[in-house]
Amino acid sequence: MTLDLPPPDSLLPAIPHPVIVLDTRRDRIVNWSPEAADLLTGSTATPPAPFAQYLGEDLPQFIVFLDAVHHRGEGWTRDVTLTRADGTPLRVELRAQPVPGQPDHVAMILTDLHAFDRRTEQAQAAEIFRAGLLEWQRTETFFAELERQNQLILNAAGEGIYGVNAEGKTTFVNRAAQEMLGWTVEDLLGHDIHSMIHHHHLNGETYHSHDCPIYRSFRFEQVHRIEDEVFWRKDGKPIRVEYVSTPIYDQQVLAGAVVIFRDITERKENERKLRDALDEVAALRDRLEQENAYLQEAISTERAHHNIIGTSPAIRQTVQRIDLVANTDATVLISGETGTGKSLVAAAIHKVSSRARRPLIHFKCSSFAPEEVEAELYGQVRGAPNGAMRDKAGKLELAHGGTLFLDDVEDLPYEIQGKLLSALQNSAVTRLGDTREKPLDIRVIASTRLTEAQIRRSSRFREDLFLFLNVFPITCQPLRDRQEDIPLLAAHLLKLACRRLNRPEPVLTERVVGQLQSYDWPGNVRELHNVMERAAIVSQDRKLVVELASTAPMDQGHTPFRTEAQMTELMRANLIAALRETGGRVSGPSGAAALLGIKPTTLASRIKTLRITEEDWA
Repeated sequence: MTLDLPPPDSLLPAIPHPVIVLDTRRDRIVNWSPEAADLLTGSTATPPAPFAQYLGEDLPQFIVFLDAVHHRGEGWTRDVTLTRADGTPLRVELRAQPVPGQPDHVAMILTDLHAFDRRTEQAQAAEIFRAGLLEWQRTETFFAELERQNQLILNAAGEGIYGVNAEGKTTFVNRAAQEMLGWTVEDLLGHDIHSMIHHHHLNGETYHSHDCPIYRSFRFEQVHRIEDEVFWRKDGKPIRVEYVSTPIYDQQVLAGAVVIFRDITERKENERKLRDALDEVAALRDRLEQENAYLQEAISTERAHHNIIGTSPAIRQTVQRIDLVANTDATVLISGETGTGKSLVAAAIHKVSSRARRPLIHFKCSSFAPEEVEAELYGQVRGAPNGAMRDKAGKLELAHGGTLFLDDVEDLPYEIQGKLLSALQNSAVTRLGDTREKPLDIRVIASTRLTEAQIRRSSRFREDLFLFLNVFPITCQPLRDRQEDIPLLAAHLLKLACRRLNRPEPVLTERVVGQLQSYDWPGNVRELHNVMERAAIVSQDRKLVVELASTAPMDQGHTPFRTEAQMTELMRANLIAALRETGGRVSGPSGAAALLGIKPTTLASRIKTLRITEEDWA
């Protein structure tokens, strides 16, 4: 409805002071005296603007002032600075009272503090104000029904605004705040707003009110500007906000706080999209770096592992089967005891395949805790259920275009085996926490320590996954069944160890070869590798000293031996001693890798495999 201005004989022209009648719900000046027009605009002919346009940073304080007028029936303040139409500041004193019969209209007398004698004007203004209120009762028919007194000024603002008293109870909420939060005035007024919109952090942690900057504003009289927090809507959805919390006073008594906030969800989402785009670029770079790391790790291993050493019928048959399957994309299952060279066979197949230009991704299924396997295989996105802090490609994704080697596949958690089979059959993978599938073009080679009979009896290996992998089986025979290969292997491994350790190469005699061939080799080629590396360390003056599963070192005329477990423990103790000597430094001229004569990547791999931690060498 429209409001008619009072007739010319109204009280306003008769009052020789700036007087304004303010419709607080719509922030509309429904009438003003010529003196008020001249004071604010410099002209009595200029139409009045919404009063909020004359308020600058004092808007929250003015809202509090109106709230006090409403509750006490009158109000007075000297702390308001207006901005004239020409942009100049105007410091004024305000006296206000609600218009009788019109609870949403407020009459205010403005006193320019720079133009009047304060002692005289205060008395005059009070007298005029009392007289004016009596006259104003005769003009109440000119005012429409309005809502609460300060709603228009609040609702004119695009930011959300709400107030809390010293008990944390909501005293007012503007329309923008209601629209952003989904709560109504009835939902919030008189209630603890913190428990309704500010109760949790975005990560789900409880946000206690004693930690809240808004509460600290009125408890410790501090202004707080927060640039990134979360308010919770009525429907349970979060919105990202930045806000300013300012303490408010009632006659110099701390009464609560006013909060002005802005929804920055869209801005944060745009920032997230930009980060995602940058992360995608970084992920491609990381993938190349990770692939390169795999290649470097492969390069740093012993050169013998790039060639299958031996002339036994078992070795010739293995080489023949490698030649048959390498140039196909058939899935290969390599079986054999620990240390028989299953990884070597997988590398040889990949090296001569059409996928050799892409990496061979080696995933040792027994090297990860069950809860880590899924993320390592499939990858993850930031914020995934496992608490991932950044995006990471999994081994399946890294092997795209190349070969995935699943070492000790029987050690995969049973529930993961089914998901792996589905990914391989569908040629697609989805990272943890993501909904987007990525295509897969990979060749799968798997290895197992179990025989086919053991697999069929075992409950650890899904039959459907076994059938999928067992397209082309290759069996690696144990070293005890191909003793004729021991001299070649021993000589080759001894030469590599001496070159790496910068030691003179001892002579491998027939007596030592006989001792090596008479040993059962429960750890197979891996154990032979350890024995020859140990021999390179302890042998001096080109006199080969071999230790086999016994604490006493053995010259050519003796036959001591060590078990695989003992050799592993010896290697572990040796690495720990080197780390202790270098203070935990792995690489560099004074690092443990240089001290041992091996590559830093090789040392890092052995530290991880042997589960050596800082506590071991500290």
